[in-house]
Formats: sequence, C-alpha cells, structure tokens
Amino acid sequence: MKKLLFFIFIAGLALSSCQTQKKESNSNMENPFFVEWNTPFGVPPFDEIKVEHYVPAVKEGIKQQEAEIEAIVSNPEAPTFENTILAFDKSGALLTKVNGVFGPLSSAVTNDEMQAVARELSPLRTAHYNNISMNAGLFKRIKAVYGQRNELGFDQEQMRVVEKFYSDFERGGANLSAEDQEKLKTINIELSGLYLEFGENLLAETNKNYKLVIDNEEDLAGLPEDVIAGAVVAAEKAGEAGKWVFTMAKPSWIPFLTFSEKRDLREQLYRGYFMRGDNDNENDNKEIIKKIVPLRDQKAKLLGFKNFAAYKADVNMAKTPEAITDFLMELWKPSLEMAKQDVADMQKIIDAEGGDFKLASWDWWYYSEKLRKAKFDLDEAEVKPYFSLDNAKKGIFYVAKNLYGLEFVKRDDLPTYHEEAEAYEVKEADGSLLGVLYMDFHPRDGKRVGAWSTQFRSATYTDGKRIPTIGSIVMNFTRPAGDTPALLSFDEVSTLFHEFGHALHGLFADGPYDRTAGSVPRDFVELPSQIMENWAAEPEVIKVYAKHYETGEPIPDALLAKLINAGTFNQGFITGEYVAASLLDMDYHTTADVNITDVNKFENDAMAEIGIIPEFLPRYRSTYFSHIFSGDGYSAGYYVYIWAAVLDSDAFDAFKLSGDIFNKEYAAKFRTLLEKCGSDEGMVIYENFRGQAPSKEPLLKKRGLL
Repeated sequence: MKKLLFFIFIAGLALSSCQTQKKESNSNMENPFFVEWNTPFGVPPFDEIKVEHYVPAVKEGIKQQEAEIEAIVSNPEAPTFENTILAFDKSGALLTKVNGVFGPLSSAVTNDEMQAVARELSPLRTAHYNNISMNAGLFKRIKAVYGQRNELGFDQEQMRVVEKFYSDFERGGANLSAEDQEKLKTINIELSGLYLEFGENLLAETNKNYKLVIDNEEDLAGLPEDVIAGAVVAAEKAGEAGKWVFTMAKPSWIPFLTFSEKRDLREQLYRGYFMRGDNDNENDNKEIIKKIVPLRDQKAKLLGFKNFAAYKADVNMAKTPEAITDFLMELWKPSLEMAKQDVADMQKIIDAEGGDFKLASWDWWYYSEKLRKAKFDLDEAEVKPYFSLDNAKKGIFYVAKNLYGLEFVKRDDLPTYHEEAEAYEVKEADGSLLGVLYMDFHPRDGKRVGAWSTQFRSATYTDGKRIPTIGSIVMNFTRPAGDTPALLSFDEVSTLFHEFGHALHGLFADGPYDRTAGSVPRDFVELPSQIMENWAAEPEVIKVYAKHYETGEPIPDALLAKLINAGTFNQGFITGEYVAASLLDMDYHTTADVNITDVNKFENDAMAEIGIIPEFLPRYRSTYFSHIFSGDGYSAGYYVYIWAAVLDSDAFDAFKLSGDIFNKEYAAKFRTLLEKCGSDEGMVIYENFRGQAPSKEPLLKKRGLL
C-alpha cells in the first residue's frame, strides 16, 4: 500500500513509491510495465513506454491489488502486523509503478492523447481507492491490530504506520454507514473528474488560447536584449517568425511587465494572465468551482467535520482553520501596510514622470523595479548576466556537497522522457548510490506552468534491501537564445534551490514502510524546500555560482551588497499577494453558504473583507488557482508555504547562529529530519532537530515585517 492511496490521484503529482514489479501479466507481454526494468538504476524505459500502455497496465494493477487485498481479508489467521499491516503496505506495486510514470508525464509532456487517457483512468482509480478505503473486512483487521497496538511491543516505526493506516481509513469513510459510503464514493469520483477538467481548461488557457504578438519593433521599448531574444524564439515556435511573442509562462510575462515601457501592452498581457479561466468560453472554470466547493463541504460533513478546511487541517500541524486564519492575518496586516507605502512611493515616481494615471496592478512590476533602482541602485538587468542556469546548477550542487557530501554525476546514457530533461546519478560521500534525479528546465507546449518536484519512484524496501528514489524537478525558466544562455532572475534562482530542496527530501527519505517513509503533514512539506532558498541568498554561496556568463568574472562585491540589501524590498507585495490567496482559499473552504452563485463576486467580497488594495491581486485568482482546484493537495492548505517559512527561517537561524552555514553537526541533524520525518508528528520531528519550538521572529526579520 503506497503513500497516496487515500488521496485522489492528481495528474502531475505522482509522489507515491514504487517497487520492482516481478510478476509478468498474461494480458500483454509487450507492455513495458509488465516486466522488470533492466535499465540502469531501474529508471523507467521512457523510450519504450507508449500512451496505449497506460490503461491496460492500470487495469492490471487494480486487478492485482484487489487480489492482494482479498488475500489479506480472507486470511483465516488472526490479524497481525505482518499479515495485515505489512501486507497492505506492500500491496499495489504494479499500480504504483504505472502511476509513478503517468502522473509526472501528465504534467511535463502531456498532449490530447494523454489527456484522454487521464479522463479514462481518473474514475477507475478513484473507484478503486474508494473500494479499498471503505473495505469493511480490511478495516476490521487493521482496527484489530490498532486496538492492540500498545500491548504488542511495536517499535516506533511500527506504531506510526499502524496509527496512520487507521487514521487513513477513518478519513476515507470506513466508519460510515453503507449508505453514506456510497455517497462518499460518488462525491470522490465526481470531484476527481472536476479536478481533471479544471486542470485541462487552465492548460488550454495558458498554453494555447492567449499570447501577445508584437510586430512593431518600437513596442519592444525598455526590454532587455535577453528578453527580446526569448520572444524571438517564442515567435518561431508559435509560427510567428519575424515577430516577437510573449506568453503566459512566467519567464515571458514577468520580464515584460517589469521592463516594457508600453503601458497599454503591459495591461493587455497581464489581463491575458489574470483572466485565465474567466473568459466565458469553453475553458471557463467558474462553473467547475461552483461544483467543487459544495461537494467538498458534503464530504467533510459526511466525515464528521464542520467544513472542508476543518477536515484538511485536522491532520496538519495547524490543526484548526481558526489557527490558520489567525496566523495569516498576523502576516497580512504588516504586509498590507508595507505595500501601501510602496504604492505611495511608486505613485510619486509616476507623478514625477508626468504620468496622468493612478498605479494599477499591471504597473506594479514596472514601477517597483524603478523604485528598487531608486532605493538600492539595483537594476535587474545588471544582475541577470551573473545568474546563468548552468552556474545556478553549480550553486545547488555546491550546497549539497558542502552540507551532505553529495555528488551529482550527469548521465547521458539514461533514458529520458524529453530531449531537454537531464539525468543525474546522485552519489553519497563514500561513492555509494543515493538515487537518481531528473531535471527539466524550460517551458513548452504540453507542460503546465510553475515549478514542481515529483518522483518516478519513491524509496522503498524489498526483501530488506533499500530501493532508492528516482526523483525529478521541473521548472519553466527562460530558454537560451542565440549566443545567450538561459539567464535567471534571482527569484528564479531561488525557485531552483526550492525545488532542489524537495528533491533532497525525496532522495533522503528512509523508512521500512511505504506509508510513512518521507510522509509529512502538508504544512511541513515545504520546510525541506524553502530552507534551501536561504543558502541561495548567502554571499558565501552566491560568490561561488554568480559569475558573468561572458567573462566568467564573479559578481562584484558592490553589486552583491546591493542585492543583499534589497532582500526585504517589495515584501509587502510578495507576502501580501500570497497571504491574500491563502485567505481566499480558506474562505472557499469555511464559508457557511457553499452554494456559490457568482464566483467573481465571492472572490471580490473575500478580498474586500481583508481590505486588499486595488493595486495588486491575490497571487492566484479563483479561476486559475490550480493549487486548490485541480486536486486536493493544497486545498484549504495553500497557507502551508508561509507556515513552513516560519520553520525554515528558524531552522536556518540555527546554522547562522553557529557561525557556519555549513555546520556539519546541524547538517547531519537536518538530514536525519529529512530521513525520518515520517516516523513521528511534524512538530516533534522539528523540535528534535532544533531543540526548541520554532520562532516567527527570524521570518519576520527576513521579510522586513518586524
């Protein structure tokens, strides 16, 4: 039984573990999922896997796991840890193997065929997981072991996996009446289809339905050469050769909004972005949201919770929606005040330039860049040449080497799922294998926006032998153009460090049971990623990787000092837009009236309630808020990034206070946190590392909010 069994499978978030499949199916011997993979390290044979292989493999995987579950249920022996808990934990290997490939590829290289397969598989898998989570015979045996857990001499790992499985079944509806179980099954299936539809609509709106095409060179005024070069490449890919194209990918629209002198075009491009899913066309997401919210509320109430937010928070560190909202409001108030001051300062620049208009949301990036230059004499265009993608990769490898002794060896001989994806063998300090990591950096059609980390196989144990992780990090960074390599903003560098932190978590995660190895509360999961961003911003580290792409010269001390000094700049906006989106998420999942008739009115009312200013929007408007509406993952939980930011700032503070950001003692303790984080409650694991409860003070100081 794998870690994601009790969550609706989300295309693109295949984080479950995978065992080598030893049995061959008689149904189709040509299907690569039905044989053991003889590739190096057991990586998926991407060149052999075809779209037509997924459906029969999933169906066979379901069939095999059903037989495994039936064997557990019909076992005449009394329930024990071995014949019930362990057997369940290790069931479903083939299904996990298939999901481990299909999920990541559905996000990174999808197409019409893959989307059709996803629509076919979604109800099959959801029904299968429903049937397991509400299997009365299986729950009876797990409950029997759970009831005796304190008398059976379990070690900590055994106790944890027994308790987590019991909780999973409770939250999956095992204690409901037969009638209510059928209601819950119907809800889960309907939700899974709506999530898929939301994501497909957003993908179409992002990658297909809008682009800004410029055919007049004068309209490029203010744009740096690398941004213009990227627009030439985008135009060629879009069939608009000889023109310049800007898209909904962040490496395209954010630089345009930051540097373009054409206010009307900035507005046009930004409207294209923030109106995604809200254009009253075939890809509109408003009706989907109106269906998702009440279904989630029904699910929560069936399971005995006041609302969906209470259901989700119950297994997180925060525990209650009230605690989450109070926490967010503590950050919202100082962020809003800082943002208002920035608005006033930017309006002064507009007025001084003779602009006869008030600052609008599409102006924020442009005038905040001017404000940053005025306050800190820091120009983004001056910084980017020092942050090539290749040098940034050297930065993450440098930190991993100095903290944990790891070495990343590029392997061009490994099969990859796309020509742009790179594969690395990850070695321990003693040369032994830790795992494999794929990296995929640039936007393309069929790839969702944003950045994420996933796994083709999570670490597991088979016959006492550890089978290592095969992980992946996926970004959407600016492509190389001509002789200019991919140049990153410092925010993008931080994103690379962030996703690399997730990858390290997956590589290190260890434990004898698949259900608990590496499994953490949702508001803990961003700690391993966000802490890495702290090293990205340390002068000692920046000097290693920030080198001019043409001259090879390291970033000058004076420019580095400006970059560091500007670290708290624009935090009113950065923190404010994020917190606003988090509060919007909580409003959707705590509202007493879940029958929303007008999504835009609901959103506007929620934002008016907290006093958001018109000069910026929540980071995600409802119709493209994929974190919460294209799956259950971050629903009623988008707050987790800033909750984890308290932890990561406090944890990094330990390194700083020691006087050595590569302190070996703390590095070893933090690696233990990453390895064993599934063995206990999140706060217990954290305090074991830190020796004390986390403090908010380091975060508030870092963001200039204190």
